Amino acid sequence: MIRSLQQDNRASKAIFAVVIGLAILAMVVTLVPGIFDNSTANNTANFATVRQPGWFGRFGTDSVTITNAEVQNTARRMLAQNQLPEMYLPLVMSRAGEQQVERAVLIQEADRLGLQVSNEDLRREFQSGPLSQYLFPNGQYIGDEAYANFVSQRAGMSVVNFESAVKQDIELQRLQALVTGGVSVSDAQARAAYLKDGEKAKFDYAVISASDLKKTINPSDGELEQFFKSNAARYATAVPEARKIAVFEVDNAAIAGSAPKATDAEVQAYYNAHPDEFKVPEEVKTRHILLTVPKGADAKTDAAAKAKAQDLLKQIRGGANFAELAMANSDDPGSKASGGELPMIPTSNLDPAYARAAMALSPGQTSDVVRSQFGYHIIQTEQKQPASTKSLAEVKDEISGKLTAQKFVAAQNALAAQLASEAQKNGMAATAKAHNLPLTTTDFVTRDGTVPSVPDPAALLSAAFGAAKGAAPQTVSTGEGNAVFQVVDVRAAHAPAFADWKSHVLDDYRDQKVPALLTAQLQKLDARAKQLGDLRKAAAEMNVPIKTSDLVGRDGQVQDVGSMSGDASVIFSLPKGGISAPINEGPNGVVAQLLELDQPPADDINKNLPAVKDKLLDQQRAEAFNVFAGTLMERYQNAGAILYSRKPTGAPLGS
Repeated sequence: MIRSLQQDNRASKAIFAVVIGLAILAMVVTLVPGIFDNSTANNTANFATVRQPGWFGRFGTDSVTITNAEVQNTARRMLAQNQLPEMYLPLVMSRAGEQQVERAVLIQEADRLGLQVSNEDLRREFQSGPLSQYLFPNGQYIGDEAYANFVSQRAGMSVVNFESAVKQDIELQRLQALVTGGVSVSDAQARAAYLKDGEKAKFDYAVISASDLKKTINPSDGELEQFFKSNAARYATAVPEARKIAVFEVDNAAIAGSAPKATDAEVQAYYNAHPDEFKVPEEVKTRHILLTVPKGADAKTDAAAKAKAQDLLKQIRGGANFAELAMANSDDPGSKASGGELPMIPTSNLDPAYARAAMALSPGQTSDVVRSQFGYHIIQTEQKQPASTKSLAEVKDEISGKLTAQKFVAAQNALAAQLASEAQKNGMAATAKAHNLPLTTTDFVTRDGTVPSVPDPAALLSAAFGAAKGAAPQTVSTGEGNAVFQVVDVRAAHAPAFADWKSHVLDDYRDQKVPALLTAQLQKLDARAKQLGDLRKAAAEMNVPIKTSDLVGRDGQVQDVGSMSGDASVIFSLPKGGISAPINEGPNGVVAQLLELDQPPADDINKNLPAVKDKLLDQQRAEAFNVFAGTLMERYQNAGAILYSRKPTGAPLGS
């Protein structure tokens, strides 16, 4: 419903593809040794400098400097494109930095080969490329101001930087075309690939379960004890570190009635300092009838949609029911069932032409036919809300509650800190008794253990395992308040006695022995099946369960076998009745016998051959360019043409 009218996300995706370069190159990213630990570099705001290597160890005069800010901006665009949360930024930063370096190396090479892009080349790209529908709708340039706003809002960069990035992308496209121009795919290669992908196999398979074999391994106590002794290093810290903790929770009820309230002056100051929090956007509630016009539609299709819209408008002007016409004619599937009605929507989230037309109407009025990026609309405005700012009176209680809550938390923390100070001076027990607070001293508890007196002990245990035995009492938030704690005793991680750890040792012993036993059993089954020429008979002799698959392709999954694209893909190469070698992947091992191999019919092959050739060609071009890019990166690295800078302490690139 709303999605069909809101700003088109495809523009943002096209922008992302341009400024990140993912739509153009399947780049090889080489993790350079020392990329995050260059002891010879100075602390700097730069991530790396790329120079153009020449002959005899000399360098060209051109160089490219990549700043940490540029890397961070690229990483944030990658997060947005892939809809990843902020917590992934450190991981994406390293990937973004590597991509920026390789991009700079490839641009240096493209420049050397004379593949630079002119302003006229750039204009042609904007007029005919993926951004043409936004910058040149209906062949008409949107104007410098609208263009600058488009780039700022969608790419988050200046026009100069954006145009530089697009020019680089076009240059890289030219480099890729030059490098991969000789790559070709024959009909025979495409036919073989289609046959391979389209094959489906049906087979019997005997399953030997590792978990079942594990149960048959029953060593003596002597063997287990010897295993325990010979793996002493493995068990040296098997019993984890544990700590005794003295803790009491702060009685926040004592300050509930005495915590200071926010004053009128504080409320006023907060209101003045945070104006954006209280802005109400311009909004409009409408009905509409949409006649869609597909992107790239010819003039005849466009004219037909417009004519239909004008006819519907004529009916509405003549007294026809708007809602009934919307239900019968609108192409917006989300709103047509409700007579074209949309909820109150901020105009910033609507197509600009639609928003302008809707806001120009008074409630109850109907627009003329309106053209948007989606087609032709007839709009009826029901309610308008101009942009405004909530008055202090409207939000006073909200601000007061927020500030009072902050003061209460501050009072909680202050009380906890006061009690911790008292406990350091007088002891935990005396302080708890003086304030009528129950003191708990735990048994030895591990890092992931429980503390009965604390509902959620995770923060307490994390802090306690970072404190020294007998260190000054500390405070920690428990989620429901605060607690004061002190580490009373520490029991270091240590090796257990054999008798106490016997069941664990048995599991470890079995885990170590079962792979060899599984391999031996599979080999025995395989040899017997091939001797008899019949997997079912061999499985029956060894009391191994046998199953039959459905017809399955290389991209399928089979229970107890797993992915057919892994080791099990060998089944597709068997002759009918052929028996595979042991397939030992995952918790089970299998031996298979092919029953049936279906291949696509000739008509399907001929029909799909062009598409398969195109797909293979794209893959082989990408592989060829990856090899070229990898070789080029290696040359630059060996020549010392890529200089990485040490990042400042606390820099967003992390470590």
